[in-house]
Amino acid sequence: MPDIEKSFIAKALKRLDVDSFLQRELARAGYVKVDLQKTPLGTNVTIYAERPGIVIGRHGSTVHELTQKLEKIFGIERPQIGVAPVEIPELNAKIMAQRIKNALERGIHFRRAAYIALNQIMEAGALGAEIRIKGKLRTERARYEKLRSGIVLKAGQISHEHVDVAVSHAFLKQGKIGIKVKIVLPSAVKAIEELDKGKVLVKAEGEESGHTEGQ
Repeated sequence: MPDIEKSFIAKALKRLDVDSFLQRELARAGYVKVDLQKTPLGTNVTIYAERPGIVIGRHGSTVHELTQKLEKIFGIERPQIGVAPVEIPELNAKIMAQRIKNALERGIHFRRAAYIALNQIMEAGALGAEIRIKGKLRTERARYEKLRSGIVLKAGQISHEHVDVAVSHAFLKQGKIGIKVKIVLPSAVKAIEELDKGKVLVKAEGEESGHTEGQ
């Protein structure tokens, strides 16, 4: 395997390890993701979270602790941590899945928790959303409930580019409950309109061609 490929794989694995670590450390902060960018002065670490204040901590205490841990545990050179808020948390599938997880672990009924999250997502401007909850919800047998609103894209390029998907797990007395959230982002509007225009154009060209042959 070429050295470049090895280096790329090593960086990807390190990022996954750091992501898992921060997910555990910053669960209360609504942690979403981390970006690592190496520079001549060290490594820029940008943490995206729903509640940046918790990431920073009082007088920067949490950031200071994270800086030391990232350097000691993962060997990140001179980490410079920056914290960025998530602009619209209700349009982030990871945050919404985490909210449902927290609600279930507080004893809120799964259907109520899912409805609340679904309404929040749609009110934030999503084109559509789907929430699927699976596990021992009411009986000893595992089952799943699925709630949906608006347009939910299942396949195609638009679904890959404009649909945010995340999975979380709640740990209850009856066992592990899986939560999957799928959000069709507002950015899909333009892509869908362009796709529809393309279909209309193709149809019009086909009709025009058929009319000419009939003459």
